Amino acid sequence: MTTETSILDAALGDTGAIARHAAEPNAAASRPVPFAWEPWLLWLILLGLWQGIATLIAGQGNPLLPPPTVVFDALWLSLPELLTGTWSSLLILAPGFALAVAAGVGLGLLAGTSPRLGRALFPFAKVAAPVPPTVYIPYAIAVLPTFHLSATFVVFVGAFWPVFQNTVAGAHAVEGRHRDNARVLGFSGFEYLHKVVFPASLPHIFSGMAVGLGFGFILLTVAELFGANAGLGRFVQYYADFGDYPRMVAGILYTGVVTWAAMSVLDRARERALFWLR
Repeated sequence: MTTETSILDAALGDTGAIARHAAEPNAAASRPVPFAWEPWLLWLILLGLWQGIATLIAGQGNPLLPPPTVVFDALWLSLPELLTGTWSSLLILAPGFALAVAAGVGLGLLAGTSPRLGRALFPFAKVAAPVPPTVYIPYAIAVLPTFHLSATFVVFVGAFWPVFQNTVAGAHAVEGRHRDNARVLGFSGFEYLHKVVFPASLPHIFSGMAVGLGFGFILLTVAELFGANAGLGRFVQYYADFGDYPRMVAGILYTGVVTWAAMSVLDRARERALFWLR
């Protein structure tokens, strides 16, 4: 270990040593992950139950729960329409969620490190955050000029509070010795937020983003039930109104797959950003 490295570790406490250790190859992380058969078994059990219940209900003349084969056929036939609806939904979800992450992380870091700003924002957050964002949907549709803007606003509100609250929690979790070390090194306020607080808060931030993304999908689907001309929620509502239950169930399953794919992308980004937690 060189003299310069010793001085840096003394100034940053354990941060420098941890960062170098995290950058070293991790034998446990490089091991092959064993095949997980439990999820596939669960899906097979659920499909069997679905088939059995659908057959029983169909024998009583009730078409509300079509069997899996009928639903998968409807899903295949509806893929072009579903793909178009997916694009329409993502054009609402992506900007709303991106704005929520930017605003939530920015304000959360500031409120978590500035006592004055925290005292100003926290009482308002305690009142506004518990309000279900779905109550804003009718008013937003009535006030804002287009459905796209109103739905984007509702997604933003639903995703903002989880990101903001988790970012504040992450900023509060930064140890005081790191703040003292940053002061000794002469970090400015922005450098302290960028180089110390933000990296330390990333696990909390990603947790808030996961919750916010889930809320965003829920609110997007609900908003599309009100006044959308396209989208995944509109697809389900349209075929439910016409009693086409195979397509309706296919739309529900497809929406679940899209949500899972988006959450998987976020999980992958989290693993890459938080490589030292593997």
